[in-house]
Amino acid sequence: MNLQARISHFFTLGDSFLTPGNPPFEAVKNNAYQQNSWFLPHFIDHAVAQINQQYLALDLLKSWTAAYPSIANTSTGKKVGIVMAGNIPLVGFHDLLSTLIAGHIAIVKFSSKDTVLMEYVIASLQKIDPAFKDLIIIQEQLKNCDAYIATGSNNTGRYFEQYFGKYPHIIRKNKTSVAILDGKETESELALLADDMMLYFGMGCRNITQIWVPLEYDFIPLLNALKKYNYLGDEHKYKHNYDYQLALLMLNRQFYMDSGGILLSENPSPFAAISQIHYQFYTPGTLPSIDPTEVQCIVGKTGVPFGSPQTPSLIQYADGVDTLDFLSKL
Repeated sequence: MNLQARISHFFTLGDSFLTPGNPPFEAVKNNAYQQNSWFLPHFIDHAVAQINQQYLALDLLKSWTAAYPSIANTSTGKKVGIVMAGNIPLVGFHDLLSTLIAGHIAIVKFSSKDTVLMEYVIASLQKIDPAFKDLIIIQEQLKNCDAYIATGSNNTGRYFEQYFGKYPHIIRKNKTSVAILDGKETESELALLADDMMLYFGMGCRNITQIWVPLEYDFIPLLNALKKYNYLGDEHKYKHNYDYQLALLMLNRQFYMDSGGILLSENPSPFAAISQIHYQFYTPGTLPSIDPTEVQCIVGKTGVPFGSPQTPSLIQYADGVDTLDFLSKL
């Protein structure tokens, strides 16, 4: 399978199989929600739309690969072990795409939270071209690979480094995203900011879990913008987290604000529990203190635009590590 064929097959995947409204995909989507109730059907639709629009458009695939002259035209035979995350739907897709586009064999370990969707993607690729049966291998334990890409928590990251450290590797750990506000955001910008916070229940590394605001910031417009996600309280897992976090704030007599389903509290940590957003104050003219090792992206008028963190392009690599460059040079 040459590079042109690989590009064509991934375009076909998005055009014919991975499409909301397609009856087989609708059934798979419902099964994925039954397996993992964090994967709301409309969140899955959002993830799939992002993949189709940002990853699988034919012109984008061609321009992406053209920038890497070291990509092999034919299959390399090299095995790349991929440990996938499962915090949001199809979060491991980009690693699979990059590995196969680079001409390698993908040895995949699914997250237990996202098997239904990934199995559908792989089965669809194999329908497009049966050669993918030899290029995608699912394993519970990854062994004897030429390189590894592993995504997990800070704790699992230490184990990944121990197991895979002697091989070429990309190891990703906990990250989150923050926003810097100036208090002059429009209603539409705050609506987009609410999406950046609450899509996927706020569980993605590109979800904003902390905001930096100027002194005397008026939180009311933001709280109003967040109300559109109060419906998440109808989901029992989310409601359990909300009730627990609310109880902790009350027991600790800590000041908090509540949109009716989303809690805002002052906290220096960029990492916030489900149902919470942390905030910190900064003095205008003084840059907030943000640890780049913990933050995936910084959203705001001088950073990543509002509403764009959850629609990354092919070249917006996790942790800023160029996955395709790594893979094309193995």
